[in-house]
Amino acid sequence: MIQHVTLNNGVTMPSLGLGVFQSPPEETAAAVETALELGYRHIDTAAAYGNERQVGEGIRRSGIDRGEVFIETKVWVSDYGFDETLHAFDKATRKLGVDRLDLLILHQPATDRFERTIAAYQALEKLLADGRVRAIGVSNFMRHHLDDLLKQTRIVPAVNQIELHPYFSQPDVQKAGAEHGILTQAWSPIGGITFYPGWGEDRRSVIEDPAIGAIAEDLGRSPAQVMLRWQLQHGRSAIPKSTNPKRIAENFDVFGFELTGEQMAAIDALDTGVRSGPDPDVPRLERFNMVIPED
Repeated sequence: MIQHVTLNNGVTMPSLGLGVFQSPPEETAAAVETALELGYRHIDTAAAYGNERQVGEGIRRSGIDRGEVFIETKVWVSDYGFDETLHAFDKATRKLGVDRLDLLILHQPATDRFERTIAAYQALEKLLADGRVRAIGVSNFMRHHLDDLLKQTRIVPAVNQIELHPYFSQPDVQKAGAEHGILTQAWSPIGGITFYPGWGEDRRSVIEDPAIGAIAEDLGRSPAQVMLRWQLQHGRSAIPKSTNPKRIAENFDVFGFELTGEQMAAIDALDTGVRSGPDPDVPRLERFNMVIPED
């Protein structure tokens, strides 16, 4: 069973996908192939992950028709600018081995060069108009970033991919998205960002939270399944990451049960308002200037 969401331009997207952030290239193709064999039909990657080529390899190895797989990737900050972003599309499709993307988004608002962010988004608009992408969006945009973007561009993003898990649910960003018909997509949907290098050392693991554990025990499910079900029942998209076949399967097995209103509220109440990953308003010059290889 695959649950879909309809984006603001009418394109349908599987609500649950496989994420490949920090997936070693040598493990990525096998993880993608496994996921597709298990029933996933949505794969999320990014130029900055360094594994787009392996994502394409995994899709081809699966034998699943390209038209059945929703491919989402992201333009990195060093490729922002109008012509640069058009070229970033060429790099991404070449690595993935496809000629069209289902969803292409900007990876960061990049507040230190926001004029280039606007130009990059205008390039996405052209790619959409030319039929080379089916939908466009952004990632890690807060309300004020969205406001600034919408003032200077024509097409409302279809998706905003943000850090979102029970300890950090970003209600204002979600509300801003809803006001404009932008779908919220959760990265780190089960709280794995608590182990993000440089940010996670002093964080509590969401997956070990007692309240989530109690709900999981009552339902005979895992804490990860409970959190993914919470994401989906709120109408969001989620892209859990794993290269472990057992966990990939477990993360997809979330359509055969439902959380009660009381259980949903108990998870909602866990929000701390504290970000676990990088702050989108803080430039990271060394990281932002990372060059994305041609091949």
